[in-house]
Amino acid sequence: MKLDSCIADGRHSGFERAASAYDEYAVLQRQIADEMLERLQTVTIKPAHVIDVGCGTGYCTRRLHKTWPAAQVTGFDLAAGMVLQASSQKGWFSRQSYCQADAVSLPLKEASTDVVFSNLMLQWCNPLAVFAEFRRVLNDDGLLMFSSFGPDTLKELRQSWAAVDDRPHVIDFADMHDHGDALLQAGFREPVMDVDRFTLTYSDVLGLLRDLHGIGSRNVMSGRRSGLMGRDALHRLAQAYQQFADNEGRLPASYEVVYGHAWSGGRSAYSDQSGANQVSVDLLRPAR
Repeated sequence: MKLDSCIADGRHSGFERAASAYDEYAVLQRQIADEMLERLQTVTIKPAHVIDVGCGTGYCTRRLHKTWPAAQVTGFDLAAGMVLQASSQKGWFSRQSYCQADAVSLPLKEASTDVVFSNLMLQWCNPLAVFAEFRRVLNDDGLLMFSSFGPDTLKELRQSWAAVDDRPHVIDFADMHDHGDALLQAGFREPVMDVDRFTLTYSDVLGLLRDLHGIGSRNVMSGRRSGLMGRDALHRLAQAYQQFADNEGRLPASYEVVYGHAWSGGRSAYSDQSGANQVSVDLLRPAR
């Protein structure tokens, strides 16, 4: 069965609704993707089958195809809208394909994949369940490379909401050590983890909320009421957020990014055996 035939109606989600405009808002996501793709330049393996899990609109899938043009590269995403958007951007004779699938139940045979790549998908899932599925589909010398948001992500938004009410509005992101432990429990070897930090700036809280909405991250606010946010709550949120404003009145939004890679077997294929590149990227987005 050709993997493109797996496209079907998916669960209705924020990511589903955001598919058509996602690339307009995914500035940080692309920055982190580029960092991960740069790290792959130290990998000496020549994979036959590469998968991009949580592929979104296919930015990384297309770049992975350029990195390994002889490989079959497959992008998976739970949101059918993302899969359709990604599929519309591939060439007629490309060795890329796209499939709607859940990260914990990939339509692949055991040990059928050489590389699993996943950029900023893991934070929306149960990491242990996802890592177990990744380990299942990887062959004995397979590589997993991923990124995820860490616990300091959106800390200003979390603290500001705490001044408005006692509901949990921002999810608790797993830290680097939790991911490392989950990798070992899932049967991976040689896990290497590191953390980077980014700051985006906004002229007002609405700009931040608009960006979160634009990339489909409505579910970052796990305990919010259904429907639109009330004006009073939004006003109080904006007031509370002012405590974080810089001297020019810009509001920061912090992101902690966890990078990780691990092997399904015991053999590393990195040309530099010292571990992951410790690259610090200082991204400051101009105020809107």
